[in-house]
Amino acid sequence: MTASSTFSSRISPPEDIDAAARALLDGALVVLPTETVYGLAARADDPDAVQRIYDVKGRPAGHPLIVHVADGMAALAGSWGADPLPLAQALAEEFWPGPMTLVVPRGPRTPDIVTGGQSTVAIRVPSHPVAAAVLLRMDELDPAGAPHGVAAPSANRFGRVSPTTYADAHAELAHRLQSRDVLLDGGPSEVGVESTIVDCTGDLPRILRPGGVTAGEIAAVCNCSVDDVRDGVTDIRVSGSLPSHYAPDAQVVVSPDLQAAIALLMAHVEAGARVDRIGLIAPASEPTPEGVRRLAAPKNSDDYARDLYAALRRADDDALALILAIPPEADDGPVDAVIDRLHRAAAPRS
Repeated sequence: MTASSTFSSRISPPEDIDAAARALLDGALVVLPTETVYGLAARADDPDAVQRIYDVKGRPAGHPLIVHVADGMAALAGSWGADPLPLAQALAEEFWPGPMTLVVPRGPRTPDIVTGGQSTVAIRVPSHPVAAAVLLRMDELDPAGAPHGVAAPSANRFGRVSPTTYADAHAELAHRLQSRDVLLDGGPSEVGVESTIVDCTGDLPRILRPGGVTAGEIAAVCNCSVDDVRDGVTDIRVSGSLPSHYAPDAQVVVSPDLQAAIALLMAHVEAGARVDRIGLIAPASEPTPEGVRRLAAPKNSDDYARDLYAALRRADDDALALILAIPPEADDGPVDAVIDRLHRAAAPRS
């Protein structure tokens, strides 16, 4: 896509919440901060606006999007969703607003371009105050159309590392936006990885993508076991499910521990790699090998999730060739989400 004019201005909340809401209602795009990552938002019931998301991101056609709303229960019960299923209601009451996306039967308002032609739709209620304010303002400006929703995948080129700061979102997409589009600054994303996607169409919750809400937290609310799509198959397509995703230019190698990482480091050096072009992401308890660039030293899995994407982007900014990543130690946080993102970043690219 060639933009008719290049986006250049920076808009900061709260004074421009109204401008962003009006832009969305008029069919423009808004780069929107959320608690997970920054998203590229368009009015979800405007197929032409949603098509621009695909064009700006270079996203393959048919790859489904998540609908973000302010009023989750209204969205589930007959507008974006078709049926307030008891499982979805229970999870929504506990985790919305927050980093959980629920997959439910599709409602009459949801166009094919959002669902990828599927009979289901993915819905979530973001907790970030800027995202929440924009969605609420859309409903205030056009109450007859409420509850409004925006389709909002991560604000990056498809397959690349998601942005968790205004600066990274601006660097990634600003040159592809138009003058009528808006980019909002909401500070660093608190969670740092995308939402947990849960299929609520069956008898048991099934995680289609791990995220900020863990399987243990879901099981505690539902008082049931939680299935994981990685243990089987599913015919539901969702965002972030391709083998290679969230990938920097640098090669990512996931290592089980420091000794294995050092062995990999020595092998690369013996093959001609420069030590100063190798980066390390590892728990704070692990020392940094001499000469290696330390990209992140998280103390727990929450820190790891919050720091991961910024560390991967920093590696590319510094033109590193290799990133060694030691996964987080087991704790009560989003360990599965971090490991999932590391392995997708390290997967061979098609």
